[in-house]
Amino acid sequence: MMWYILLACQSCQLVGAYYDIAMHFPVHRSDSLKHQVRKMFYFGYDNYMAHAFPLDELNPHDCSGRGPDYDNPDNININDILGNFSLGLVDSLDTLAIMGDEDIFKKAVNNVIKTVSFDQECTVQVFESTIRLLGSLISAHLILTEWTDVFKIKIDGYDNELLSLAHDLGVRLLPAFDNPLGIPRPRVNLRHGNSDIYNEQACTAGIGTLILEFKMLGRLIGDPVYEHVAERAMDKLWGLRSNETGLIGNVYNIETETWDDPMSGIGAGIDSYYEYLLKSFILFGNENDLSRFSYFYDNITKYMKRFYKTEGTVKDYENPIYFANVNMDSGKLDNYWIDSLSAAFIGVQILHGDLETAILHHALFYGLWMKYDALPERYNWNKKVCEYAFYPLRPEFAEATYLLYQATHHPFYLYVGESIFKSIEKYNKAKCGYATLNSVLTKKQEDRMESFFLSETCKYLYLLFDLDNPLNKHSDFIFTTEGHLLRINGHVREKMSFFHRESDAARVSNISHLFTCDTFHKSRQLVPPFSDAFWRNMIDFINLH
Repeated sequence: MMWYILLACQSCQLVGAYYDIAMHFPVHRSDSLKHQVRKMFYFGYDNYMAHAFPLDELNPHDCSGRGPDYDNPDNININDILGNFSLGLVDSLDTLAIMGDEDIFKKAVNNVIKTVSFDQECTVQVFESTIRLLGSLISAHLILTEWTDVFKIKIDGYDNELLSLAHDLGVRLLPAFDNPLGIPRPRVNLRHGNSDIYNEQACTAGIGTLILEFKMLGRLIGDPVYEHVAERAMDKLWGLRSNETGLIGNVYNIETETWDDPMSGIGAGIDSYYEYLLKSFILFGNENDLSRFSYFYDNITKYMKRFYKTEGTVKDYENPIYFANVNMDSGKLDNYWIDSLSAAFIGVQILHGDLETAILHHALFYGLWMKYDALPERYNWNKKVCEYAFYPLRPEFAEATYLLYQATHHPFYLYVGESIFKSIEKYNKAKCGYATLNSVLTKKQEDRMESFFLSETCKYLYLLFDLDNPLNKHSDFIFTTEGHLLRINGHVREKMSFFHRESDAARVSNISHLFTCDTFHKSRQLVPPFSDAFWRNMIDFINLH
């Protein structure tokens, strides 16, 4: 089966000596860190509930809430995400369940049911509303109704209210697809439908990162329209790839039907498209998605993967790697920066079975973390300086660290996670929560705590240290790009008459037992992450002296 081929990596060459301290991580230490991360999460969550709810975000300095900027509709930095729908609460639901806090989870669900409404005079981004709200509502609903073998949580009298909210939100997002191209416009007004606020340009991630949530919603409520529009968008995006390189651009103009930004990369504006191609195959068994993903992965490797040292006889496994941004048509270098969002591609590499590359790729971000105690939004690898120095508590590096630990069981990644936790605790903690860093250089804070800190960053760190968490013992779950849970099984597919092929449900249900941490041979799980020579070159590459 193709899945075996995906996981059949070449024999690991990342051997050699490494710091002895990274070869052992005491259980009591991980248990202590689990409780410290839990405390960190609740410091943010409790302050949000006390000072911000029912507004969308917490201002951790002023101890107040933040909602849409009604006075300035063009303020898309705020209005794309905030819509007066208690975002901080909704986005945190499955984190509460994962932490095993049944009573708090139940209270949170009841608060959502009682207070959240999407009938708002707000223009929001379709992408953000899908991954943060729709995904969370679906995940929490399934925790209560179908995943009771793992979470064992039941609310008496629950009548699918979370699913009804998800359905209502889905209906309000559908007008974005109402155009001849079938490419969703980036923004909708939740009350009136299409909006004229910055609605001509759509990034690739915004077009191609709807398929999991829309498809799952459609199958739960029995309405094929959601699957249809999401798949149509994926098909259209596939047709826009370059005939020369097979790469895809970053920003597409729906009006002119041209690429406004032909830069191709693995980071902001494009990252989760690749992720959802692969995860769509894993969840739904569509071979087309796997074929497209493999095609892009091969071309990414061909045109974007670069080695630090290009001269001499340095072995590949001793040579730091990075993925450069290139022009989609020529494959030539477009700029000299990488961004923090590109750390998410490490998780994609792990899912694809390219474990060695994932290990080397992760080391680059770990080096940057050691240099700055955070990840700058953009880093210029040529000049070895930050281009955009702010850090909004993004989760991608924590996610990659967690997934690499699950894949390798190497204690080094527990030490990396500890470093992430300690840096956040030291530099991001504020009076009433955890704050964005305006600059990783000065450590000056901004008065904002985005919802993904609670939804993802804390979740991944908690799961990293909670070695016995039930979720870590069930290999049939995957995370959406916002860290919400979906399960690999055929149950939903079997009851839907519009599933593409009758055999797909059975095929996909067989995938779950193949993708486990044990799929990687034990001898590969315990080798040192990288050699001394590699680390010396990495120190030189990012000027970590």
